Amino acid sequence: MKSIKSIMMAAAVLAVIPAMAQKSIPLVYDQEFAGAKYPAPAFPTVNDAKSLETLPNPFEFSNSNKQVKKFKDWEKRRAEIVRELQHYEIGEKPMVDKKDIEATLEGNKLTVKVTRNGETLEISANITYPEGDGPFPLMIGASNNSLPRQFFSERKIATMNFSERQVNSYSQMGGFGGGEKKDGRGTYNFDRLYPELVDNGAYSEWTWGVSRLIDGLEIVGAASKIDMKHIGITGCSYAGKMALWSGAMDERIALTIAQEPGGGGAAAWRVSQTLGKVENLGATDEHWFMKSMWDWKDENVSKLPYDHHELCALICPRALLMLGNTDYEWLADEAGYVSCVAAREVWKKFGIEDRMGFSIQGGHGHCQLPKSQYPEVEAFIDKFLLGKEDANTIIMHVDETLADKEVQKWIPWAQTGFK
Repeated sequence: MKSIKSIMMAAAVLAVIPAMAQKSIPLVYDQEFAGAKYPAPAFPTVNDAKSLETLPNPFEFSNSNKQVKKFKDWEKRRAEIVRELQHYEIGEKPMVDKKDIEATLEGNKLTVKVTRNGETLEISANITYPEGDGPFPLMIGASNNSLPRQFFSERKIATMNFSERQVNSYSQMGGFGGGEKKDGRGTYNFDRLYPELVDNGAYSEWTWGVSRLIDGLEIVGAASKIDMKHIGITGCSYAGKMALWSGAMDERIALTIAQEPGGGGAAAWRVSQTLGKVENLGATDEHWFMKSMWDWKDENVSKLPYDHHELCALICPRALLMLGNTDYEWLADEAGYVSCVAAREVWKKFGIEDRMGFSIQGGHGHCQLPKSQYPEVEAFIDKFLLGKEDANTIIMHVDETLADKEVQKWIPWAQTGFK
């Protein structure tokens, strides 16, 4: 593994991160979407949008020359990005009033029932607890947790997996009952509650399901034995995307570890468009996203009002670690690398850059964390789920296949010193 010199210089200046800034900026929130109160920005069509060959400036407000100057401005800007991603890519992630949710905990099984328009959707998950009375931090596995189990069992961290098929299937094809229908949109559990959102992609519905489990934990209260201020989520591959989208769309999640999420995850669409056989906007699973997203493929990618460095940045001021694997071209990790460098500028602006890291290395199987990345993942778990402030989370590692890639040309608005 090789680290970029200019990145490593950043580790040497960790002391410049203002301690007061970190104390005044929360690590997590007690609500799903604080920006829900802000109106949506204007949404230009593909015919009206202007082309931008570099990554959009995440600090610039939509349809405006005004920029984020202070942290208090970020909530409103963040709300714009959330609305744009839902409008153009995944569809609406509806909010749910707690009065429409019933939650129970029997033994270790959490069951959440959401009722709307006479229809009820049930989601359940088993919680694995460490010994003791708690409350315990919790790591949610998006579909599954592919990180080593000892990371959590040895640290007295509870774990729980979200089974996405309870809401929608992997490909939205055929419906739960199978059959000949190729496109199963509109035939799943989520669609019974929200038939008007038939055009949604699976990622809006899966993130909705994760949020309902968190609602359930809140409703159960102290009986859950979960520390609600220290909830994390992780997943790998398509579930790495699920973890990233869930962390971006729910501000109650303190730590997101997105493992090899590829295109549709951390990788910037604009950068992926310039690469080889990778998962770019026109070559990802169309059932995961809104069909209308394909209007922006190929030469129209540069017209997107946003890009996926802003999806990553939505997690700020909370914690994000992105893990990549250069052995798999399809993952578009050059685009993921550029996106991470760009996104990290947001944490950096607010003096909390220790809350965002990335480690992209080859030499291991897909979704098989190599031993060389163990200390990096453990540092993020220690600091952001266990509160160990001395854990070193200034992590910006890429292997030699990416070490000489140009980054600065994609982010002219940033002051990083990258080539």
